[in-house]
Amino acid sequence: MRPTFLSFVCVAALGATAATADVTVTFRDGAPKDRFTITQTGACATGPVVLKIDVGTAPTGLIFDTTDTGAGVDVFQPFEWVSAPSNTATVPQVGDGDTTLELSLPDLKPDVPLVFTIDLDDTTSTRQITVSGSEIAGAQVSLMVGTVTSTGIFDAKGKAVIATSACRS
Repeated sequence: MRPTFLSFVCVAALGATAATADVTVTFRDGAPKDRFTITQTGACATGPVVLKIDVGTAPTGLIFDTTDTGAGVDVFQPFEWVSAPSNTATVPQVGDGDTTLELSLPDLKPDVPLVFTIDLDDTTSTRQITVSGSEIAGAQVSLMVGTVTSTGIFDAKGKAVIATSACRS
């Protein structure tokens, strides 16, 4: 039997995959500011998204330390964009002692990292002002695109990957 054009089209369609817009979030401890980097590793823009970081799910009692009074220890640092998304200067309200941070972003473009700094403290060790990657392990990060929410978990190296469905742009 000889292959037809239609059989080639069917095979090509079966082998095709939807474009994804996976998001990687990394945490790096620093003095005096800790750094989060958000990178969309897919091939297309996402459109508007809400990214939420929940450090309260880590077993080390992590909190954001944003003021000189309150639950944090010693040095404090409020949220600050290092590399902000275009078309927005929105700075989220993060209270001292909060465990969640939510960013409303107009878009996540492929390979254009968004970077912000803030102070993160742990409440269970003797060195509370230093948070290693292993201490953030278990913290969650979620991405809402439209009505679909996808979640990633930080590993012991301070990295979380959110596997998302097809691109939305």
